[in-house]
Amino acid sequence: MTDVYLSYNNIVSSLGFNSETVINNIHNEVSGLQLIDDKNLLPQPFWSSIINTKALTERFKSLGDKSDFTRLEQMMITSLNHVIQSSKIPLTKNVGLIISTTKGNIDVLEKNNEFPKERAYLSVLGKKIKDFFKFENEAVVISNACVSGILAIAVAKRYIKQGVYDHVFIVSGDLVTEFILSGFNSFQALSDAPCKPYCKNRSGINIGEVAASILVTNNKTNLVKEAVAVLGEGSCNDANHISGPSRTGEGLFRSVTSALKEANISSESIDYISAHGTATSYNDEMEAIAFNRLGLQDVPINSLKGYFGHTLGASGLLETIVGMHSLYNNTLYTSLGFDTLGVTQPINIITKITPKKMNFFLKTASGFGGSNTAVIFKKVKKDKN
Repeated sequence: MTDVYLSYNNIVSSLGFNSETVINNIHNEVSGLQLIDDKNLLPQPFWSSIINTKALTERFKSLGDKSDFTRLEQMMITSLNHVIQSSKIPLTKNVGLIISTTKGNIDVLEKNNEFPKERAYLSVLGKKIKDFFKFENEAVVISNACVSGILAIAVAKRYIKQGVYDHVFIVSGDLVTEFILSGFNSFQALSDAPCKPYCKNRSGINIGEVAASILVTNNKTNLVKEAVAVLGEGSCNDANHISGPSRTGEGLFRSVTSALKEANISSESIDYISAHGTATSYNDEMEAIAFNRLGLQDVPINSLKGYFGHTLGASGLLETIVGMHSLYNNTLYTSLGFDTLGVTQPINIITKITPKKMNFFLKTASGFGGSNTAVIFKKVKKDKN
């Protein structure tokens, strides 16, 4: 059976333009969330994690003409270019491209945007990225709400297991836009302070933006130091409500159960959970119930939303990359913003930087429409070239 690995990776965010810088900031409990007062985005000030436009433009200058590419495309190309160049893998027929996003170039539909409205089509976004790097295969676009980023890893793993590709590059990204903010604001889901996942005093989410990229490969040679093997994955839609998760955590419970079965390990083997943790009342409660049903209530768990906000379809890949570094560093990172447990079931929230020898971690995500995905990763011992 073909083994599948996650290797070269990159994060472009408010906390830095490479994974190492971002991880260092997380280690030092530095948050990218800031109070933003921009009435073009929202009438009232809001907390968000936004990539510095000047810094992004400077990074993109050597890659292309800014006027030819949307902000999201610049973010994605900047991130993916780093991974492609670092891996040195020729983009031949045995190499796939997956793009994961919730809303893509949704900002082109706003007033006074210079790009044609057609750029909002996800297929057009896929073609722009594919053509820029000259991939031989068409881009596969995954847009399944907020599980998109982690679901992309599951899909890439299946492509490789089935022999469709030897390598798959994934790039995930989403923006902070007027449309996104107004939508969550209409749900009364936006917090007027930095978010506090699983906390008694949580009051909702912050929205953030990020681009993240990774190489998924069947080649165990030339892996990066933080590489992991993809052991098992599962996805389940609980079909509960268009925006509300199952109150029993059924979809997440079944997703993790499937991932454990494929990985052929028990819940006792999981050393760490990188959870979704949006800081909304229903999501956090649902996750706590599901983890207790799975016997995972004592496993150290964090949400990274206190560093980046909720980066929508990119969050799953972003948080997987952080989990890879956490595993390699044998370090549990603080669930920023948490102080007092605010869910009805016990869970083991990481409240401070903690050294811990680790081999396995579980990444979970849940999203609108009842979507849930779980993937289990294992630290690997790299072969020498």
